[in-house]
Amino acid sequence: MKLEELRGGTAVITGAGSGIGEALAHEAASLGMNLVLADISAERLDAVAVNLRADGHRVLAVPTDVRVAAQVDALADAAYAEFGSVALLANNAGLESVGYTWDIPADEWQRVIDVNLTGVFHGIRSFIPRMGADPQHSHLVNTVSVGGVSITPRMTAYAASKHGVQALSECVYLECAEKFPQIQVSVFSPAQVATRIFDDVEVRHDSDEDAEFWRENIRGGMTPQTAAKLYFDGLSRDEFWILTHPEAFERLAGKRAKVLAGKLRPDAVFDGRN
Repeated sequence: MKLEELRGGTAVITGAGSGIGEALAHEAASLGMNLVLADISAERLDAVAVNLRADGHRVLAVPTDVRVAAQVDALADAAYAEFGSVALLANNAGLESVGYTWDIPADEWQRVIDVNLTGVFHGIRSFIPRMGADPQHSHLVNTVSVGGVSITPRMTAYAASKHGVQALSECVYLECAEKFPQIQVSVFSPAQVATRIFDDVEVRHDSDEDAEFWRENIRGGMTPQTAAKLYFDGLSRDEFWILTHPEAFERLAGKRAKVLAGKLRPDAVFDGRN
């Protein structure tokens, strides 16, 4: 999909209240797209929408908890009622969690899985049949992260959810190729991007050190604005894998491939925090 083909089309972006989602909204707006923005935080969402409207962009802000199927259905209803079609569905909402697996509270585990994995499923279920009924070319992009091809202890809920999104995305890619070939499916797999994802982590006594390590680690990462440009560059080339840090991705994916192909123990290639 050439970027000029997106002009006048509509982008639906979840997790749009901050970080990568907010940057995607601004990049889509710069390309002349209409925006349907969703986030669980109505306050953050409203702030992003106000800024974009002040610059003359068409924005529909819909506070949405992607864990709730009915709310994602309502998001789709609102998008189609306002703009009539969707050219880009960016399933981007995500949460982090740190700590030893056995110390993670059950409700925290469920929240991470529900937002990161089930939320993507809800987006697919609510939007893809309508996008598939439209003969125009469109794009589904699921935010996975390099966590979808790597293993990091003490980030188990996040890793499990992102491995799930990776598998889900590959299955849907094949399904769309069969049923809706006009829908291109991609995964966005960023590494370190300077977002607030670790600022929102629920820190417990067992996870203080890990949370602070990752918080400091990503503060020096790529800006969300640069990541958003790479995202749309990947869209323009119809890439399945859209990466922010190709070398990091190849290193982590290579380790994972060695473990699987060689039927090795997980610690055979593990080096600290990967």
